[in-house]
Amino acid sequence: MLKNARIKNFGCLPNEDYVFASGLNVIIGENGLGKSHLLKLLYATLKVNSDAKEHTKTALQKAYADKLIGVFRPEALGRLVKRRKGLDKCEVALAMHDETQSCAFSFSTKATSAVQIEQAPSSSKYQPPAYIPTRELVTLCPWFVPLYDNYHLRFEESWRDTVSLLGAPSLKGPREKTASDLLKPLEEAMGGKVVVDAATGEFYLQITGEGKMEMPLVAEGLRKLAMLARLISTGVLLDKGYLFWDEPETNLNPKLVKVLARCIMHLCKQGIQVFLATHSLFLMRELEMLVKEPAFRHIPQRYFALKATPNGAAVEQANSSDAIQTIVMLDEELHQSDRFVMQEG
Repeated sequence: MLKNARIKNFGCLPNEDYVFASGLNVIIGENGLGKSHLLKLLYATLKVNSDAKEHTKTALQKAYADKLIGVFRPEALGRLVKRRKGLDKCEVALAMHDETQSCAFSFSTKATSAVQIEQAPSSSKYQPPAYIPTRELVTLCPWFVPLYDNYHLRFEESWRDTVSLLGAPSLKGPREKTASDLLKPLEEAMGGKVVVDAATGEFYLQITGEGKMEMPLVAEGLRKLAMLARLISTGVLLDKGYLFWDEPETNLNPKLVKVLARCIMHLCKQGIQVFLATHSLFLMRELEMLVKEPAFRHIPQRYFALKATPNGAAVEQANSSDAIQTIVMLDEELHQSDRFVMQEG
């Protein structure tokens, strides 16, 4: 589990020591303040640590740099350092609950293809992370991975990682029952089960009483639920591990957001450490209400609010949203209600 991240001079992110909950972590704020940057930075670092065949400083120097460039797509690694006059240095340190898994690295404005390793993890027992972007990716299966691996494409590498995970085989055996229980609310919301054609690798929605529907014909909001369903059925999101999800509410109506929120809480209950970046007050409130239910009351939670200040972005963090002073989503919804009432009057 990720305990905290010390980040200095990375993109637009505030320089801060970000303290995370072992269960649910929710990041809110206006556009352009670093919500997605935070998710991608944490994901990229943990992905390198989980995939690395050896955790030596020499191996990790290039691995971290390559992954950051692949995920963020800058023209050069140094472009990820906070923009200001002159040379500067970005510093990133992740502290894990298992100290042997902690790591730290840095790179300067002039960096091109390697980082400086301050601390290399001495343990290889990393759980793999999963990253779900705002766009659905099931319609990119199975052709996207070989295309990405063989040609220069200007797509984020996290897309390639996720498509690869979606195409993994489904679980069989004792763990299949656990996955089946988690999948039930998703399959009810989608009106069927996600199936894969063994010959072509194409995804379909097997609708009860109607047969298979090609995934491109399924509503985009349901395709996002299909991604989550696949990651559960393959075991990626079943026991431990990490889920990073950027704006999960995109293209979902409130009814589906409620289903999604409950599934997220069940993932936390299974031991998945979840990180969400959202603009949705509805989703955030739904999660808060679920945490008060007996089944989820033990799940630790943490909220982060990014806000603009005269000196750049700043962050508030607390164990509940009630302790966060700046909730832009709530402010805007209240302002809209006031404007609506004034017009009606």
